[in-house]
Order: sequence, then structure tokens, then C-alpha cells
Amino acid sequence: MSDTQAAVLFAGSLVVALAVLHVPLGDHLHRVFTSPRHTRAERLVYRAVGVDADAGQRWGAYARGVLAFSLVSVLFLYLFQRVQSRLPLALGHDDVPAPVAWNTAVSFVTNTNWQAYAGESTMGHLVQMAGLAVQNFVSAAVGLAVAIAFVRGFAGRGTGDLGNFWVDLTRAVLRVLLPLSAVAAVVLIAGGVVQNLDGAHTVTTLTGGTQTLPGGPVASQEAIKQLGTNGGGFYNANSAHPYENPSAWTSWVQILLMTAVPFALPRTFGRMAGDRRQGHAVVAVMAALALLSVTALNAAQLAHHGTVPEAVTAAAEGTEARFGVAGSATFAAATTLTSTGAVNSAHDSYTGLGGMVAMLDMMVGEVAPGGVGTGLVGLLVLAVVTVFVAGLMVGRTPEYLGKKIGPREIRLAALYFLVTPALALGGTALAMGLDGPRASMLNTGPHGLSEVLYAFTSAANNNGSAFGGLTTDTPFYTTALGLVMVLGRFVPIVLALALAGSLARQRPLPATAGTLPTHRPQFAALLAGVALVLVALTFLPALALGPLAEGMH
Repeated sequence: MSDTQAAVLFAGSLVVALAVLHVPLGDHLHRVFTSPRHTRAERLVYRAVGVDADAGQRWGAYARGVLAFSLVSVLFLYLFQRVQSRLPLALGHDDVPAPVAWNTAVSFVTNTNWQAYAGESTMGHLVQMAGLAVQNFVSAAVGLAVAIAFVRGFAGRGTGDLGNFWVDLTRAVLRVLLPLSAVAAVVLIAGGVVQNLDGAHTVTTLTGGTQTLPGGPVASQEAIKQLGTNGGGFYNANSAHPYENPSAWTSWVQILLMTAVPFALPRTFGRMAGDRRQGHAVVAVMAALALLSVTALNAAQLAHHGTVPEAVTAAAEGTEARFGVAGSATFAAATTLTSTGAVNSAHDSYTGLGGMVAMLDMMVGEVAPGGVGTGLVGLLVLAVVTVFVAGLMVGRTPEYLGKKIGPREIRLAALYFLVTPALALGGTALAMGLDGPRASMLNTGPHGLSEVLYAFTSAANNNGSAFGGLTTDTPFYTTALGLVMVLGRFVPIVLALALAGSLARQRPLPATAGTLPTHRPQFAALLAGVALVLVALTFLPALALGPLAEGMH
């Protein structure tokens, strides 16, 4: 089988699996977040937190809940790492240094999972399980809760009620992420992923040497790492490590976990909005952009440029033999499209154009399908912009799902999409303009710029993947990237909730002859075009100096 055939078979089977899951998983999410009943376990959580589960919240109260919970999470995870050496299952590891502990706490709470450390040589099992893995659950649940609140803004009937953050958070964990992760962990264990509480074992190799093999509760963390689009690896090599990702089929399973919930959410959106056709339009845009990315990244890596690629029929540097070039390229597209950030190959070793596609996936806003919850929010905000632009072009009333798009709504939508480019490009410019950060660059020229641009783009989009060659465990990068992660996560969330609150206060308007149909293929194509044009206008100059210049060299 040729490399191209392998790529088509690998990606095609994923499309089939996602199509099969789309309806049942989307309907399950709809039932979870619209059911009036609370389980006994959920009532215990509400009582412990001290909230009225049946009381709705306007956008300000909902946003304060998100920020307060996330602040407490950052403080807890930071302190947990700082006292690691005095905890059980520390495995002899010292307390995590303050700058790295800060960066890691912010990283995991913001669903970025950027790792400025090597997991097996820095973190004990208890910190991995009760600290990092727990944040994998709750940070993903926060994103899912915000998405559901945002959809309620479109479905609202003039009350301004977006639901209850604490109820949405609890249900996301107990009814969605925990059960799905349990099933996924069993599947991964069956595939050979490690799951134990052992420390490091020193074994004798066939050549008579010695090698240290670290154990740990890997499968359980790997399941939620991918399902929650988190991406933080138990080991430094992340999903390229054979204990995290033993074979090509476990790599396929991990891509399915990354994309399952984000691709199912448009179904949930359509049902909550009372028009399933709207969900069909949204998922069609997600699928089209994702297919474009997967095709472009595979094409860039399978192109035969240079002596060695000509000999092996692909750009195989940095890829794992277990997965092949096609498996690695598809994984790279999935992880950058979904804000997961997990890697099963070295993105830094990709061709210039291949690395640019991975960056573009993040620069589009990770909306195809994006992270758990955040992808749907991003695409719906883009839909608001698209409706406004279309209204200007054809003279129709700017409405979306019966809600009028006025000056306040379009300002909030515009600010939402300006935050990430400002952080990514501003951070890159600052790093390139200072002597200290430039000293952290192993490479110069276009590739060196690409490494810095990738790092700040990844942090601003809460992705977490990185190019190698850039030393980021320095005071500048741990601090700067940490701040970018915080702003890149919470400023858009607050803006999205404010937009949802503005929409929820409106009573739906009846459709008229002047209302733009937003469920038809024409609107879906316009929405995809707006997403790509916004990226081209914003990031093209930086890409031209970095990966595009490298790829055209």
C-alpha cells in the first residue's frame, strides 16, 4: 500500500467513525444539558459548593463563576506542585520550581497543557493523577459549559438566563467526561498503554546495557487528555512515547477521542436552537475546513523534496515508524485543529509548508472542530460576523437564529477574534525584539521565527503543542507564555458570555423575506470563507517571513 493510500484509508475510517458517533453523542449532550433532573451525586456537589441548582444566571454571574473556579484551580495546582516532595507517590522527585509550577498550573487550568518540563523526571504519580488529570477533566468541562451557555443565548426568549455554571460544570464531568474516559481508558489499556502505580524499573537490554522504564497511571490520563482536548503528556515524548501510544490503531483511537465531542456539538446546537439544519450547516463547515487541513498537511509531508525524502518517498524526519508519515501528519492536523496539542511526531521536523499548515489550524481559531466547547463557540461567533458581513453586502437584516445582530453584538464578536492575534503576534514581536529571548533560539532565519511564532500562537489559542529548538523553560518564556495562556483563555470566554447575554435578552424575531437563510450551503461556504480570509489578512505577513519563506526556499 502506498503512502497516499494509507493516508486516505486512515483519514477515511476516522470520518466514518465520527459520522456514526455524531447523532447519538450529540443527542446525549443535548439530554445532559437540558434535563431538569439532578442526580443524587450532583445534588451532593451542589450542597458542598453551596449553590441553588435550579437558579439561572445572567452572563455576568456565569462569567464570575468561571473565573472564580479557574482562579482557585490555578492556586491549588500551583501549591500542589510546590509541596510535591512531601506527598505520597512522589517517586523521589523534588518540589517543582516556582516558575515551572506557575506555568504548568496556568497551562492545565486554561486547557492549554503546555509543558515546560519532562513529565517522567519532574512529576510524581499523585501530582499527575490528583493535580494534572483532574484539571484535564474540569478545564474541559469549563469549555463545554461555556459552549452550552453560549447556545442558550441564541435559544433564549428574552430572560437573559444562560443557565447555571455550577450545574453545567458538574454535569459535564459526571455525565459526559468521566463515563466516556472510563471506556476510552479500557480500550487504551487493551491496546498496550501502561496503567499502574509503579516507579521506574531498570532493565538489561539485549546488548547488555541498561535502560530505565518508567511506569505510571498513563491510560487513565491519556483518555481524558485526548477526550478533553487537553494534550498534556504523562511522558516528555507525549503521544510519541510507546507507553502512551503503542501502535497505529491506538493513535487512530486517540484522534477519534480528540474529535468526537467537538464534532458532535453542532448536533447539540441544532437541537437546542430548535432547528437541526443550523447544526448541519455548522458541522459541514467544520468538516470542510478539517478535510482541507488534513489533505494539505499530508500533501506537504508526502511531497518528495530533497535527496532523502526522494529516497523514502516522504518527509519522514521526526516521524515514528509505528505510525508512518500519513499517521503522523493526520495526528498533527487533528491536534492543531482541536486545541489538543498532543503530538506523536516532531512538528519542528516537518517541512516548512507542513509546519505552516499546523500553524494555520490554530490561527483560524481552532474551529474545525476546535476544542471541547471552544470550537463551537468560535465558529458561532464567526457566524455572527458572517451574518453581519452578508447583510452589508446584500442589504438584508443582520439576524442569526431570530436574534438581531446590532452594534453591541458585532463589537463583542470583533473583539473576540482580535484577542488571539494580538497576543500571538504581540508576544512574537516582543520575543524577537529582546536579546534574552532571542538567545533561547537554537535556529535563526525563517525557521527560528517560525519556532517563536508557533509557541505564542499555541499559547494564545490554548493548544500546547510546540516546535523544538526553542528553550522555553526560561523566566521570560514561562512568564510570558503563562500570561498569554490566561488572556487567550479567559478574555474570549468573557466576551463570548457577554455576547450570549446580549442575545439572550432579545426575544426571537420571526423570519421575513429580508432574513438571510443561515442553514443553506451558500451561507456555510460564506462562513468558511470568512474564517479563512480573517486569518489571511491577520497572519499572512508573519507567515510570509517564517514558514512560507522556509517552504519556498
